[in-house]
Amino acid sequence: MLRAEFGDTAFGTWLKPLEVARLDGDRVVMTVPTQFMRDWIVAHYGDRIRSMWAGVNPAVRSIALSVRPPEPRGAAAAAAVDPVPVPPPVAGCEPAEVAPEFEEMGARLDPRFTFDSFVVGKPNEFAVAAAEKVAASLSPPFNPLFLYGGVGLGKTHLMHAIGWRIREVTPQRRVVYLSAEKFMYQFVRALRRKDTMSFKELFRSVDVLMVDDVQFISGKESTQEEFFHTFNALVDRGRQIVISADRSPADLSGLEERIRSRLGWGLVADIHPTTYELRLGILQTKAEKLGVEVPVRVMEFLAARITSNVRELEGALNRIVHHASFSGRPISIDTAREVLKDLLRAHDRRVTIEEIQRAVVEHYGIRMADMSSSRRARAVARPRQVAMYLAKQLTTRSLPEIGKRFGNRDHTTVMHAIRQIERLCEEDRSLAEDVAALRRRLQA
Repeated sequence: MLRAEFGDTAFGTWLKPLEVARLDGDRVVMTVPTQFMRDWIVAHYGDRIRSMWAGVNPAVRSIALSVRPPEPRGAAAAAAVDPVPVPPPVAGCEPAEVAPEFEEMGARLDPRFTFDSFVVGKPNEFAVAAAEKVAASLSPPFNPLFLYGGVGLGKTHLMHAIGWRIREVTPQRRVVYLSAEKFMYQFVRALRRKDTMSFKELFRSVDVLMVDDVQFISGKESTQEEFFHTFNALVDRGRQIVISADRSPADLSGLEERIRSRLGWGLVADIHPTTYELRLGILQTKAEKLGVEVPVRVMEFLAARITSNVRELEGALNRIVHHASFSGRPISIDTAREVLKDLLRAHDRRVTIEEIQRAVVEHYGIRMADMSSSRRARAVARPRQVAMYLAKQLTTRSLPEIGKRFGNRDHTTVMHAIRQIERLCEEDRSLAEDVAALRRRLQA
């Protein structure tokens, strides 16, 4: 029932490990292997699972999920796999300084990029939960953690946040963050110096290795070979690896199949494009940190007009605030238009509904006529709903206008399609990836 209700992806990732422990009066008690899995199921599937139980047995009024104890095994194996409780940081103690050789091999962590400064919303909540889990565990809860998404959506921020949290709570752990480009340059330098052994020993002695923008090593065979062996060595030793890229492991062309396979071993978390609500929250948080009162209408204007990425959004607010400070003029929509005219002009190109329909048709291999047909087969209806959802997200058209372009459908049909895709994207990772890929293609 769960597979049929939620789909193969959600079932395989989250629901398959569920076990029924007992029926306790009007409550069904179920167990899962980890606390992280328990919290995710409760937040995203709990209400629906309870309803399904009530449909089978009307006496059931609630469900309870608990973490079941691990199966008995040797102490050594348990220590290698199970997360170890993390001790709280000691008040007044500063994180230990990073050894010079580790500071040199990586990049400095940006003090602005912490979990506290990261604004959480539906597009990124799964990735944030996974990153916090990694930061709180002494042994890898999943290895690697693979974060992917478009430019400026927060991948690098989350990696720095993981590093800061680990250094704060367990300062004795050796954390290295660097770009894939720097990894390659370090390797090439070691080759020139004929000192690859020191390179190998240094990289394989870290406790947490975070490599940003791994797509950079696509097509670079020697670097890929060394990365492959470093990856395997760290995993074998129970060390944590965090990777980021602009695409999912399966879509990283130019990488060897064995590397793509290993990148997908652990947990793959997609950071979706921002929603209007999330962009507004980011602007409010940024304004508070700047200590500047920005009119709500100005923030709403920015959130609606600058949709590409968070970096541009925050940069736009900085420009407006500094202009107001230097010129003495109040912050208003008019001054925002004046100061940001180059940026707004770049965002003025509007995606059309026809472009969206054409992209969806090509992606799913259906006919253009299916966008306006009355066919209800899932192979046609689901892509049509995706196109309606993207039309609402990427154009300024009203619901009735969108419905008209999809075979004169009623606006309530369009609204249903939008809600359906929003819900399915939370439950079905494959569909979420399709929608994100289409959005990136249309906004390119």
